[in-house]
Amino acid sequence: MTEEQKGERIAKWLARVGVASRRDVERMIEAGRIRLNNAPVTHPATFVQAGDIVQVDGKVVGEPERTRVWRYHKPDGLMTTHRDPQNRPTVFESLPEGMPRVVSVGRLDINSEGLLLLTNDGALARRLELPSNAWVRRYRVRVFGVVDEKRLAALANGSEFEGVRYGPIEAGLDSKKGDNAWLTVSLHEGKNREIRRVMMGLNLHVSRLIRTSYGPFQLGTLKKRELEEIPAKTLREQIPGLAPPPRPHRAAPAPHEKAAPEETED
Repeated sequence: MTEEQKGERIAKWLARVGVASRRDVERMIEAGRIRLNNAPVTHPATFVQAGDIVQVDGKVVGEPERTRVWRYHKPDGLMTTHRDPQNRPTVFESLPEGMPRVVSVGRLDINSEGLLLLTNDGALARRLELPSNAWVRRYRVRVFGVVDEKRLAALANGSEFEGVRYGPIEAGLDSKKGDNAWLTVSLHEGKNREIRRVMMGLNLHVSRLIRTSYGPFQLGTLKKRELEEIPAKTLREQIPGLAPPPRPHRAAPAPHEKAAPEETED
């Protein structure tokens, strides 16, 4: 039997729905939280086929919709997480009513702002985060301190700070006034707080960090907290291999039955 005839692996299927990443789905399987056709799923190599019913924590999960991606202008002060232990405000709480459940492509820390891509396809989010895409992430960065342009240029060869090795970063001086300067910084893979840490290694304090682009997608003129969906045609042009995925079809409930609501928790 071919892979197509078997269906789609349940971890990938749930990731596309946006329930969780594949790794998190595997942990959910181990915890006994997932059922297929009312039977517990015990292995990630379980396949979902047309007509199958998938449940997470006892609630039916709807079929994956077509892949959608939005540009969002994240302001500072919001966490890029679905739940925050400290109850700080999150990106997802700020989205307009009627939005489907979405996940972010990468993150921006609470003090960073600018372009954040959101998608209803968890598998696509993971794919777009991979360094193998070679997608450039570009930022405008305001720093306080004395900028040494030679040291900035040397970041293109990689750098190390506090025992952590960072990959090549393209950084250039745009303008300066007194001890404040604006830089343009570009990188292909961002470790946690990478730009802030690398600048700290140059004795520069980052006072503002704005992501202006992620791959081919630009922040443009989006205002803070503004959200705009990327047209499907543009997605197909910019993301190689993106095509409408095969979707298992779940039988509609009988007229006297109500479909169980989709799980919206992270």
